[in-house]
Amino acid sequence: MDKEEFFATWSALHGGAKISGFVKGWLQISYLIVRPLDFLRVSPHLITLVGLGLGVLTWSQSHHLVALFYLLLSLIADGIDGSLAIIREKVSLWGAELDSVVDRLVEFFWALSFYRIGAPVIVVGVAWAAALTQEYARARAAGLGHRTLEVVTLAERPVRAIFLAVSMVIYFVNYERVVLVEVVAVLWMVLQLGSLVVVLRDSYTALQSDNRLGN
Repeated sequence: MDKEEFFATWSALHGGAKISGFVKGWLQISYLIVRPLDFLRVSPHLITLVGLGLGVLTWSQSHHLVALFYLLLSLIADGIDGSLAIIREKVSLWGAELDSVVDRLVEFFWALSFYRIGAPVIVVGVAWAAALTQEYARARAAGLGHRTLEVVTLAERPVRAIFLAVSMVIYFVNYERVVLVEVVAVLWMVLQLGSLVVVLRDSYTALQSDNRLGN
């Protein structure tokens, strides 16, 4: 599959989403990464499960600098399993379901990592619950027939990873500066709650519009 076919298939699977800017840049990188994996006939499901393992390692090694490396790899694994499925023509509903479940599990271990390096459990819990609800709302809207991607919030999955990465760097630079980790955690919580409101509002508007068109 050449790059243009890959782009077209990805767009069709994402409700005709426009490929430009950051999305196009990432898809180009993703395409280059998965080409060797396609040649080796690696299963997309394997990459998904590797991503889960990397999420667990991020948590288990959160007191060590290597955790940053595991965090980055877990994010990359999440981004390329779908691309590999497209190139290998292995796209399936089961694959999409597995990817979604693993994503939520990985983010749970990210939240545990945040807590282990000093973030307040209540703050992390609220932020993680907001992120989980945000993704559930999107999935539920899609299940009800609204399949277009109308809104990109300020607290998407890569941003959540960045918040954790920044907190880890603060922790590794100076263990005593836990208060800064707490500040970053609070910022994540506030931003995540705001993003949840945006997604719920968008879902409500879209579904109401679809309902009127159906009538």
